[in-house]
Amino acid sequence: MKFGVKKLSASVHLALSLGAVLTLGGVSTAVFAQDAGTSANVDAQDQSAGAQQAPDQKAKTLETVTVTGSRIRRVDVETASPVHTIDRSQIQQSGKATLGDLLQEIPSVAGAATNPQVNNGGGDGASTVSLRGLGSQRTLILVNGHRVARNDINAIPASMVERVEVLKDGASATYGSDAIGGVVNFILRKDYQGAEISANVGESDQNDGFRRGFSAIFGHSSEKGNITAGLDYNKFDGISSARRDFAKNATYLSSGSVFNSGSSRTPSGQLIIPAPASATNPDGNTAGLAKGSYTLNGNPTGRTTGADYRPYNSRTDAYNYQEQNLIQTPQERTNAFALANYQLTDSIQAHLDYFYNKTTSNFAIAPLPFDALSDGVLVSKNNYYNPFGVDFGTDGTTQGQGFRSRFTTLGQRQGHYSTETNQVNAGLRGNFGNDSTWQWDADLNYGHITQAQRSFGYIYYAGLRQALGPSFQDPTTGAITCGTAANPITGCTPLNIFNVNDPQTIATLKNYAANPYYNTLTISRRAEANASGELFNLPAGAVSLAVGADYDKEYQNYGVDYIATTSGAGGTCQISQEACSTPLSGSFNVKEVYYEALVPILADKPFVKSLNLTIGQRYSDYSSVGSKTTTKVAVEWRPIDDLLLRGTMDGVFRAPTINDLYAGAAGSAPPLTDPCIGYTGGHAAACQNVPTDGSFKGSGLSQTTGVNSGSVAAGYKLKPEYGHTYDFGIVYDPSWAQGLSVSADLWRVTLNDTITNVGANTVVNSCYNNDASPFCSFIHRFNDGQINYINQPTVNLGSLNVKGTDFSAKYRIPHFDVAGTNVGDFAVSLDATYLIRYDNDTAPGQVGDVVNHMAGVYNQQAQYGNFTRWRALGGLNWTAGAWSASWTLRYIGAVNVGSKDPSMGFSADAALPNVVLRIPSVTYNNFQFGYNIAQYNTRVDVGVDNAFDKQPPLFYQNNVLNANTDVNTYDTIGRYFWARVTVKF
Repeated sequence: MKFGVKKLSASVHLALSLGAVLTLGGVSTAVFAQDAGTSANVDAQDQSAGAQQAPDQKAKTLETVTVTGSRIRRVDVETASPVHTIDRSQIQQSGKATLGDLLQEIPSVAGAATNPQVNNGGGDGASTVSLRGLGSQRTLILVNGHRVARNDINAIPASMVERVEVLKDGASATYGSDAIGGVVNFILRKDYQGAEISANVGESDQNDGFRRGFSAIFGHSSEKGNITAGLDYNKFDGISSARRDFAKNATYLSSGSVFNSGSSRTPSGQLIIPAPASATNPDGNTAGLAKGSYTLNGNPTGRTTGADYRPYNSRTDAYNYQEQNLIQTPQERTNAFALANYQLTDSIQAHLDYFYNKTTSNFAIAPLPFDALSDGVLVSKNNYYNPFGVDFGTDGTTQGQGFRSRFTTLGQRQGHYSTETNQVNAGLRGNFGNDSTWQWDADLNYGHITQAQRSFGYIYYAGLRQALGPSFQDPTTGAITCGTAANPITGCTPLNIFNVNDPQTIATLKNYAANPYYNTLTISRRAEANASGELFNLPAGAVSLAVGADYDKEYQNYGVDYIATTSGAGGTCQISQEACSTPLSGSFNVKEVYYEALVPILADKPFVKSLNLTIGQRYSDYSSVGSKTTTKVAVEWRPIDDLLLRGTMDGVFRAPTINDLYAGAAGSAPPLTDPCIGYTGGHAAACQNVPTDGSFKGSGLSQTTGVNSGSVAAGYKLKPEYGHTYDFGIVYDPSWAQGLSVSADLWRVTLNDTITNVGANTVVNSCYNNDASPFCSFIHRFNDGQINYINQPTVNLGSLNVKGTDFSAKYRIPHFDVAGTNVGDFAVSLDATYLIRYDNDTAPGQVGDVVNHMAGVYNQQAQYGNFTRWRALGGLNWTAGAWSASWTLRYIGAVNVGSKDPSMGFSADAALPNVVLRIPSVTYNNFQFGYNIAQYNTRVDVGVDNAFDKQPPLFYQNNVLNANTDVNTYDTIGRYFWARVTVKF
């Protein structure tokens, strides 16, 4: 569809229709609470509503909000900490229905944070933030300055957010654990007066990805207090990969050629057949086929013979799993919220914040693949349906030939999630009298999260093993029976796995279908008390102090269906290993105290308009990992009013989570190259049971069953990650150009003892190079030397060294004149981040250790994500009377897949080492138009995201898990139209 006309017109008509419906009730209202103006004016009214309605100036004083990154209340908005602010008008103009979509665009976000485009490895509807690319586990999420029980920012109602403050600096001394990459603080609308109802719709120009939603907010103020309550609802349809050309095939790059292929685990099967049986080869096949790889030819019925097979062609017979996947997962989200405050006395106010969220969502990937060897299933040579007279697969004792298939009869593998979050924060706040600068607050915070997951498309392996074992035709009844004539197995139906298209096979497979469930309960309890004010005066100003104490207790319980519960160190269970998991239950508590002091050093001196020093410390005592003290030092120097030079140094840390501490075995199939291939001796610990005559060939990549063993299973005691962040910046607000502000910051993060799940390759190679490596005990081989499974321990092992620069420029031009005519107000902004270094050392001190230099590189195999050097976000906004428009430009720089640096350990083509696949830069353009209908207090917004339908770059299926591209970073939906109507009463 051509851009612009049909869809945009439809959006406008739909928006106006929604507006007509929403305003019907408003026409009969005698008096509106507030008039609709431009989006900026509407925001200003929202922000000032409380001040206009508040009967007591003291209440307003109590509600003073500190700037994110500090506990000290200040007059200056610009402090030593770099804060990126997204205000309410920007949230509205973006057209984003969720905060996750909005925050993903800011340049300081990088790496591989989750969003609804992540299907394989996602699907629970959550969106997380990874500031500086350090991972969502190292970004702290706050709501009104308080921690929340879950980092899913989509669970926060966008309609209730006044602004978002993104601190791009470490802040562990201020907030505690996790604040390494930075802090995202959602400041909510408060003291709202009146009512607001909004409805939104959206759809791609491919007529899919439909969304619909509404929100309603109500507020009332009295002489003593205020209550604000509301509801927010959104529903998003899923989008199949088959709907987009770039994603509908599994596309590969090899030896300079691009081609569509897929998985060797096909519905028609792939069998490795040995040479024909003979007097000298009694273990050969009895079907008369030559040695090789075969697949089923056509659609025969019933029992097959050798004549029903033909040689397997990896290019043409591979299974296209990609068309079964999703590029956007479906989700439905409901939020309810209530915020209240009440003036108990002249100096004490009570407040209550409550949030409820329910999210239902799911992922869908291709039907279950089957590999008899890696899945540990023996297809007996004595199975009635086996025409070849040889064993396939393995039972741990007998090692047969390779056999692969795909159980399409079971349908797609799906995970259906239902997540409910309850979060409540209640407390008191006040001051110590009219003559005192000191204020205090005390809060109790409770978070309760439940998540129920039901998986579909799996198979019960215990029954499958019996059905594929020996079987025979009963001479009396003619029935095909499991077992042998001497020992038949009752309750078992033999399976003709050699012909999955046969109706009897289809019916039998469904008998062994398994749909396991998983349940997670997370409870967070927190108590905190804070006080801040001025201590005494120095010649340069008052010394301010903030002090506080916190107590936090975290609990998590993870329940697993018995058929999916792992048994033994190998991480196996009664269904496919990818669905195996281990129940978990654990808790810890932490006690913390902190202080922060602001000391004015000089003021109103030559070349020193002001010079301030901030110091702070936090002591944290964890029941699980002991204590940690972090320190903050910050300096602000204004040589003149217009210029600020700032610098910060923060000690940062991340304490192990309950999952880090107590997770048990969970199945996976990591890519692995066995260093013992061609083994001739000398590395006994790593190559146990491997022949020493050089004949060992292994079974290729992804041959092994890996285990995420967690610290308990691995026997390691974890400790907190610890490091430092540094930021040195300059801010210039020239008085000769009112409305202009520019800044630049040089930042760095160093982190040691990172909590790492050691990869299978690291385990094997470390042991291979050093027989005394502690990792040697995690390698387990069959008697013939093939790897059975590998424990991947969770340990404090890695280190990070990340460095970059931020640039920002903003210019507001009110009453812009052209030839003496005022054409409106303009605002221009540009934020950009340049990544200088991203060094990830996963195993410092280990034999063969290398440093992964990832700046400018994409690395999904190690699950690090996209680290393009340049990211930028620009905006142009215009308002004139009732009209407004905005243009947002998002730039993602070029990135390499693979590296000329051998330490990266992968390339675009395994046959061509050190090849670099260059992914070009991508620019997205979003446009928005708005109009205020003042007569009805109504605002109409329409917009188009990715207006020029920029398609995501191809990374090829060699390098990614989803959609041939990096779904964590790029837009997979394409051009998208949306409309919103907001009515105020």
